[in-house]
Amino acid sequence: MRSVAGRIVLVVGGNGGIGAATAAAFARAGATVAVTFRRGERNADEIAALKAELEGRGYAAFEADVADTASLRTLRGELEARFDRIDTLVHASGFTKPIPHADLDALDDDFIDRMFAVNWRGQFATMRELMPLLKDSTDALAVFISSIAASNGAGSNIAYCAAKAGTETLVRSLARALAPSIRVMGVSPGVVDTGFVPGRDAEFNRKIGQTIPLKRVAAAEDIADAIVACATHLHYATGTTLVVDGGRLL
Repeated sequence: MRSVAGRIVLVVGGNGGIGAATAAAFARAGATVAVTFRRGERNADEIAALKAELEGRGYAAFEADVADTASLRTLRGELEARFDRIDTLVHASGFTKPIPHADLDALDDDFIDRMFAVNWRGQFATMRELMPLLKDSTDALAVFISSIAASNGAGSNIAYCAAKAGTETLVRSLARALAPSIRVMGVSPGVVDTGFVPGRDAEFNRKIGQTIPLKRVAAAEDIADAIVACATHLHYATGTTLVVDGGRLL
């Protein structure tokens, strides 16, 4: 196992369920962890409290919105001032909303544009803006969070499925383009016990868990473990997306 002690890890979307678990997992392994969070609907006091909470856990915390390239350029400057490189970049930001697949009218243009701005364009823009910091590492890795919706087309809405299919293509394309200086990996969860999909409660997770071969939905820590493994174990892998779904795709 390769140690991550002393490595600089940036988790974009580090206050979300999977992002927070990933940040914690890298911190426990000895990495120096930075996270980003988005302003969203929070006011200035809430933003200050969130930043203080994240930094209280030992993280460096930066405000950034992947859908706003100007904020990503500001982020790069802040990271350059604080660190000399990024060794591992984890793309954990995103959002979704449950919409029945047959309800095409509910997928209006504004919603579709927002889905792709955050869940695909934002991932690419983050990589584009932060790539110089990754290239300063001697063992650079970028990990993108996908979803089995990319494969089975059965996610929270059709636009989300399409965006995640795009993520997996992005992983392959970037891996080819950036080798050998930067490895690029994907991690594809199934159902995860977080608040990512609105309306999925404990009863939903219990019922859906019985349909999964391993008989439970994933915890955020299950996905975090796979992301850390990309940095610690899978040294000769690039362009690959790991499915971590308890067998749901079977």
